This record gives sequence, C-alpha cells and structure tokens, in this order.
Amino acid sequence: MPELPEVETIVRDLRPLLLGRRIAAVRRASEQRLRRPWDEGWAALLAGRRIDEVRRRGKWIVLALDSGAFLVVHLGMTGQLTVAAADDPVAPHTHLVFDLDEPGRQLRFRDVRRFGSASLFAGAAELEAFFAANGLGPEPFALDPRAWREALANTTRPVKAVLMDQTVVAGVGNIYADESLFVARLHPARRGCDLSRAEAERLRKAVARVLSRAIERRGSTIRDYVGGSGLAGGYQEEFQVYGRAGEPCPRCGALIASRRLAGRASHFCPACQPAPSTALAAEN
Repeated sequence: MPELPEVETIVRDLRPLLLGRRIAAVRRASEQRLRRPWDEGWAALLAGRRIDEVRRRGKWIVLALDSGAFLVVHLGMTGQLTVAAADDPVAPHTHLVFDLDEPGRQLRFRDVRRFGSASLFAGAAELEAFFAANGLGPEPFALDPRAWREALANTTRPVKAVLMDQTVVAGVGNIYADESLFVARLHPARRGCDLSRAEAERLRKAVARVLSRAIERRGSTIRDYVGGSGLAGGYQEEFQVYGRAGEPCPRCGALIASRRLAGRASHFCPACQPAPSTALAAEN
C-alpha cells in the first residue's frame, strides 16, 4: 500500500501539472466498483471546475476546487493517479478519466485491486467530518511530543501496531514503521507503555527522519507504485530491515529477523533492536 512518502511524491508531481487547470469532463473507464462507490452525479459537479490546490492528508490526496468542493482520492493497495497524454492507451484497471482543459491531457485513476476510491465532498466541513469519522490522526511531522508520549503510555499494544494506527499518527504503514523502529533501535514487539520518555522521543524523531528521506527518494516502488508523473521511487534501495529477513544488518552484521505483529510481517535486527524482557501474551 502506498504510504505517506509515496502519496506525498504523487502530490508534488501532480501539483505543477494540475494547479489552475480546469476539469473539462469526467468519464468512467470501468464498470467495476471501488471501495467507496463513485456517484455518477459527481461528473456534472466537477465539469468546468478549476483545481486550486493539490495537497495530502495522511494517505489521502486532496484536490481543492474553485467551487469550494474537494475531490479526494485514496490509492488503496495498488492505486495510481497520473497525468497522461489523451492519446496514450488507457491501461487496464483504469477506473476514472478526468479530461483537463489543457488540450490532450488527462488525469487518470487506475487501481488493480480496487481498494482505492475517489469521492467528492461539497465543502471543508464535510471533508473534515469525513476525516474525523475515519479517526485520522495528526501528521507525523507535526506530532506533539506530549500527545505522542501519552498515546504510547496508555496502550499495551506493540509499538509497531501503534505506529500503524492511523488514529495515532497519519500516513505510516508497514514499511516505514519497520524502518523507523530500526533507526530508533526499538524492537517492534515492545509495548507502548514500556517505552521510556527518551525512547518515545527517539522514535518520534526517527519517524520524521525516515519519512523525510523516503520523500527525497520519491518513495518506495516494490510492485505497483509510481509517482504522479509515472516515475518509480528509489527508497527501496535504502531499506535497512524491511523485506531483508536473513540478510546481514547494515549496522552490526547480525541477520535480520522477521516476526508477525499487528497482522503484518515485522522486520528487525535482533541485536540492534533487543527483544522485550517479557513476551507478549498475544500478538495483535
């Protein structure tokens, strides 16, 4: 699933291509349903609207329109949102095509597994209510140290699960949780409430550091992800632990281990990230 660095890269790619452009028309390129159904009436509301802002909130892409409405896209597991030439062949699994007022240019939403969505919200209040209903937490770059410590102190869940909880911090998924825990030298099975003040602060800074570097490298391309301009990411070439089980740790040479936590495979160095003194009674 595209995580914060991938979504941020797409936003940065799309911004110069879309700002000030108008949506001339919208058409369905597939009859298959997405996670959130596309309302056919939205096409008329989008036609002629100017795109005034392209931004990110968590893993959501937000296009602010001159009407005060917002077109909001979630990429799900395999989604792609790219600008293409109108005469380029429409790739399989493309669900929506937005004709732009720039002749011969289109914004296309493609999603192989159809876990993504595109939705229109009438205004800011409706959009914020939607994010609130989904429990979208603060951005990792604006994470209040005190609130972060409290979120950890008040849970017995593994810290890996806390990092991936979008109500606690928005945008972090499996890849960057593993990489951040390695940088912070914390085992993914450590309980949130067992982290010291210094460890909690070390992890908070590690998350921001890892995400910033991943954005510099245009995110991580493992399978389907490409940026808004169609270019792949490069951060996968710098993975320290993610997907490297059985390979030597780049810091100490011990073999990277893998363990299932919070329903996902977690990768860590057993030497650099020592295991908690007591085993978890159950793994989430």
